[in-house]
Amino acid sequence: MKLRNILMTAGLAVAAMILGNDRAEACTRVVYTGDSTASADVQPLRIVGRSLDWKTPIPTNLYVYPRGMAKKGNTLPGSITWTSKYGAVYAVGYDGGITEGMNEKGLVINGLFCKGTIYNNETNSDLHPMSMAMFVGWLLDMNATTPEVVEVLKNRDFSISGATFDGGTVSALHWGVTDAEGRTAVIEFVNGDINIYEGDYPVLTNDPTFPSMLAINDYWTKVGGANMLPGTVKSPDRFVRASYFVNHVEKTNDPDVGFSIIRSILMNASVPYLYTVESEPNVSSTQWRSFSDITNRRYYFDIVTNPGVYYIDLGKCDLKPGASVLKLDTSRETKIVGEANKYLKKVAPFTPMY
Repeated sequence: MKLRNILMTAGLAVAAMILGNDRAEACTRVVYTGDSTASADVQPLRIVGRSLDWKTPIPTNLYVYPRGMAKKGNTLPGSITWTSKYGAVYAVGYDGGITEGMNEKGLVINGLFCKGTIYNNETNSDLHPMSMAMFVGWLLDMNATTPEVVEVLKNRDFSISGATFDGGTVSALHWGVTDAEGRTAVIEFVNGDINIYEGDYPVLTNDPTFPSMLAINDYWTKVGGANMLPGTVKSPDRFVRASYFVNHVEKTNDPDVGFSIIRSILMNASVPYLYTVESEPNVSSTQWRSFSDITNRRYYFDIVTNPGVYYIDLGKCDLKPGASVLKLDTSRETKIVGEANKYLKKVAPFTPMY
């Protein structure tokens, strides 16, 4: 009887999540941590995996930027300006906006869709302008750790705006932040205010907002993943599956094995390519996955229509002030497998879609 009640309640919970979430956007971010008991003097392996899901392909190229570059957050008067302290690799959508990236200190920031995000309100709409196209780049350029990012955001002196994409879609996002010591934070904008959640948060998907998502996951934790896991492509289901699996895999510091583990977890939370449902004409499919190996400063990129995975070894890139901006054109280089540094080409900086 007890098991039957659990199953019935679980079924109702799944139905509620399905009916309450009809959005097309979908992304998943998972942080894998290796064996922390192997050595007290050495940080365990850490890899941040994420999928980007959308109803149509989002052209995304990889850029490597050196230190010492002067940048601006917008073209509007009073915009934030800075000179980058750290070099970084960025994933740049439409060659106009930074989706995510990893800097030379091992700081990783991933932006994921979150329905209902409102960036500004009457108390902060007149602060220094910052475009969504440069927001992640600004944080990666100027911070080495998660606490530093949190401090910048707590002392908010900016308002956010941004161009639409893909026929008028607004970039409604929240962010997962991870640093070389494994400290994580989730950043959300709710009704114009910044909500910051610091702690051990290895998983992030989409809406609902993070506290509600944690409550859903807590319910499924009590059910027990060995007995039942929600199996749809909806955001809460992917969150629950990723949370269960990342806590039930071997902890290794072998970078190749660790990469295989996090890649398999993320595939379990991905949406099949060209997935279709008659009742949901705008359903998303996974377009690409990335894996930021913080320990070894390798940024892996996995486009689902390509035959293999490749990576940029940030440690082998020239990040000194005055070095060239480098680009890997993913639309041209479709057959790469393994290290891709030799395919990076010197280019002018991309033009932000402010």
